[in-house]
Amino acid sequence: MVATPSTMLPLGTIAPKINSLDTTKNQLYSLDGPHGESALLVCFICNHCPYVVHLLDSLIFNCNRWRERGVKTIFISSNDIIHYPDDSPENMSQLASKYNFPCPYLYDEKQKIAKAYHAACTPDFYLFDSKHQLFYRGRYDESRPGNQITPTGKDLGDAVDSLLNEESSPVEQKPSLGCNIKWKKNNEPEYFSK
Repeated sequence: MVATPSTMLPLGTIAPKINSLDTTKNQLYSLDGPHGESALLVCFICNHCPYVVHLLDSLIFNCNRWRERGVKTIFISSNDIIHYPDDSPENMSQLASKYNFPCPYLYDEKQKIAKAYHAACTPDFYLFDSKHQLFYRGRYDESRPGNQITPTGKDLGDAVDSLLNEESSPVEQKPSLGCNIKWKKNNEPEYFSK
């Protein structure tokens, strides 16, 4: 596994549009702007990444809590399924069912969504305000596979609290760290750091 940091998209960026297959319902999902939610959390994850597996239980627990406070969450997998079949839509659907995902789990087949968000790793987190302006991007917390720290989502959770309490965006935002997104051959974006 290659530890890859997130790109830290500029704060204030408007959430790019999303149009992709929701594997939890096997239907098209679209997001083209604010729809009344207090906040929008976009999470790039995948089935097989050990960094995602490490925090998945905690993430789902927190997303359920945050949903009650008006935070809409979207999970997205953008990996090349030819070389990483564990991340196929069928397996995504099974994982979502097994863990009872509280949100859509989208398959970014052409990797256009990942590119639009400048996503680089799994997991990669983007928290937007009610106007879909980027408020926080960065790590879930300081836990990593093997570092003996229990995942709690403290960094992301503090940002959610600040946003919902109408406070300023956190001054210190540390990049997320995880496996690099598995880009299709000749499809790796220019912003991606090897």
